[in-house]
Amino acid sequence: MNKYLVIGNPIKHSLSPVIHNHWYKMHNEDAIYEKKKVDEEELEDLISDVKSGKISGINVTVPFKNSVIKHLDILSEIAEATQSVNTIYKYNGNIYGHNTDCEGFALSLIQTKFKTQGKTAFILGAGGVTSSIIYSLKLRGVSKICVSNRTKQKAENLKKLFPEIEILDWGKKPSNFDIIINTTSLGLKENDKIEIDFSDCKDKLFYDLIYSRKTNFLKEREILNYTKNGMSMFIFQAQIAYESWFGYKPSIEDNLWELLLN
Repeated sequence: MNKYLVIGNPIKHSLSPVIHNHWYKMHNEDAIYEKKKVDEEELEDLISDVKSGKISGINVTVPFKNSVIKHLDILSEIAEATQSVNTIYKYNGNIYGHNTDCEGFALSLIQTKFKTQGKTAFILGAGGVTSSIIYSLKLRGVSKICVSNRTKQKAENLKKLFPEIEILDWGKKPSNFDIIINTTSLGLKENDKIEIDFSDCKDKLFYDLIYSRKTNFLKEREILNYTKNGMSMFIFQAQIAYESWFGYKPSIEDNLWELLLN
């Protein structure tokens, strides 16, 4: 039986095993998918397990999407551009790092039918997935991107990859924007709130990458604005990761959405 993992810290909230094991069963794959909480010093041994065949593939989540790169042999073009890896597998003796977050986010944006060409985007957070969001927004024709993070230096570090982005102090917002995306973990807990005043916002797209709940960030904005959580991005990026491992895309059916929501 082939073994696949999603690794991170924290990892308890992850629904990746639900979606992948559902697909394994549906397509009669002799495989199992588990989640594993790890520390930084365990990454090298885990990648060695991929090289030896003990593990067939790994998905990577917070906070290791960048730090895992030094243990890999080859990066895909997108992973190289974003310096972010969320999918790992072995091919021709080499350990590959790929990024499926970019395409997953882009597909979810298309699903909203919200026009992005020439628009301004405001991103909250500067963690491992943020570079993927910036990369996708640029491909979707967004003309200006502003980033704000509680630790400003982390946001400044993103300018090394994307010199054109504008950095704002935490708590501030652009004078005008069309799309706002929360990439932080604020919202994983029921009482989490983002203390920025959006009371004057109307007809904007509020997008929260958190998929396990409707966060306060979205609840407080949904009357006057368009809102979307990260569930469809989560499913799309998982579908692309699955294809990297098995060579075909599993279908996304209504019962999968029901399974995840329950």
